[in-house]
Amino acid sequence: MNEMKLSSKKKLRNILFISFLIILCLITRLGFIQLVQGKELSSLAYEQQTLDRKINPKRGTIYDTTGENVLAVSSTVETVTVNPGNIKEDDKEKVAKKLSEIFDLDYETVLKKVSKRSSIETIVKKVEKEQTDELRVWMEQNGITSGINIDEDTKRYYPYSTLAAQVIGFCGSDNQGLDGIEAKYDSELKGEQGYIQRRTDAKGGEISEEGEQYVPAIDGNDLVLTIDLNIQSIVEKYLEEACIDNECTDGGNIVVMNPQNGDILAMTTYPTYNLNEPYEPYTEKLKNTWNDLSQEDKTKKLQAVWRNRAIADTYEPGSVFKLITASAALEEGITDTDNAGEFSCTGGIEVAGVRIKCWRYYRPHGAESLREALMNSCNPVFIGLGQKLGVTKYYEYLEKFKLLKTTGIDLPGEAGSIFLAKEKAGPVELATISFGQRFEITPIQLVTAVASIANGGKSIKPRVVKQIVNKKTGEVTDIPVEDNGTVISKETSEKVLSMMESVVSEGTRKKCKS
Repeated sequence: MNEMKLSSKKKLRNILFISFLIILCLITRLGFIQLVQGKELSSLAYEQQTLDRKINPKRGTIYDTTGENVLAVSSTVETVTVNPGNIKEDDKEKVAKKLSEIFDLDYETVLKKVSKRSSIETIVKKVEKEQTDELRVWMEQNGITSGINIDEDTKRYYPYSTLAAQVIGFCGSDNQGLDGIEAKYDSELKGEQGYIQRRTDAKGGEISEEGEQYVPAIDGNDLVLTIDLNIQSIVEKYLEEACIDNECTDGGNIVVMNPQNGDILAMTTYPTYNLNEPYEPYTEKLKNTWNDLSQEDKTKKLQAVWRNRAIADTYEPGSVFKLITASAALEEGITDTDNAGEFSCTGGIEVAGVRIKCWRYYRPHGAESLREALMNSCNPVFIGLGQKLGVTKYYEYLEKFKLLKTTGIDLPGEAGSIFLAKEKAGPVELATISFGQRFEITPIQLVTAVASIANGGKSIKPRVVKQIVNKKTGEVTDIPVEDNGTVISKETSEKVLSMMESVVSEGTRKKCKS
């Protein structure tokens, strides 16, 4: 009897101990769920019990400098989604068939979406209202009042197609700016997304009594560019003609800048592309071979034409750079514009044992003033001026003219210049730099440097956007003109401008005279 009692007590203790362990495990598990996983599970529950449909805002409009000519605008289109849980089983095939017919979609793919166990599925994005109106009529005729959503969306449109393509850039399917101004000012242009929120059951079905919450989208701000539509159109026309007539296989670019405020009035690269179809072949030749190209080759071709060469590509500027050498020499008092016979061209000059020829070495220029040397584009004269300035002083002027760093223009992808480090620049390197060879800069750097000569010696940072306009309030924010300081004196700038005029009226660039 006593043994039986002891055995019962032992069993009871074991049961109590096991029960205690089970309760302890449950408490531990509850604590883990509550304290560790609580936030994540709450988020999952919210996602399961709510149905969010996003409302895309309209991107801000982009205008030319007049504020009247529209260069980029968002038009209204619509997006169609379905809530599979709200579509009756008997209607699923019928709905899938009609959706595939109206929007020219694969029936099986649409049927899978309509039959899927999820809260929401996207059928088609950015379609014209004519198509969605046809769907609305069909839904009304067939008594389908829930499960199919038609929401307003936006699509980017560029009225002038190819105009200023590399400057403006384009957007992706999600309305995000991918290049040019569209990318650089995406935060200003994109606005804020709105949404429609509904409560749903575990199957994704709508809980009608909960109603729905509507948060409207906030449209993006407008931009007013410095680009002048008329100037841009003229520049693009003549650049295309020049590239075709002269068989420029690598294309070309032109930049027109207002020296007084840094406004880029025109910036174009040839060849160009259609902003409304940025992923399509952009020449007749490419269209004929496009389907034969690999995806990698297609991507390379597209990225090449999207590239804004005026800011992203470097090149040897050549004789135009003699303006920088002349400006520095005049500013330092090494020479003056019209000292008759001050220089003598013998067809070349020897620098550190290396003979560097004048372009007209076969018939030397002879005695020249600085004005005449610039008119004749005589290399030896500018090599001599570079030697008198010396490496240290010459690099000081490169720094002043903002040629050793990027300009900071408000466009993405700006490249920097390629100069030999000052410490490594010897006599030969200084000589070649003096007449514009064996280094590389971008077109925008050269334009900015020369513009400072035209602006009385004051350097101004280039800009493409001059105003931001709040879409809601109409408030205008002016982008300030940034003064980068004085490069040369006004007296020196006037002397250089006078010599530049002589180059065009009497010198090697007479063909440029209008």
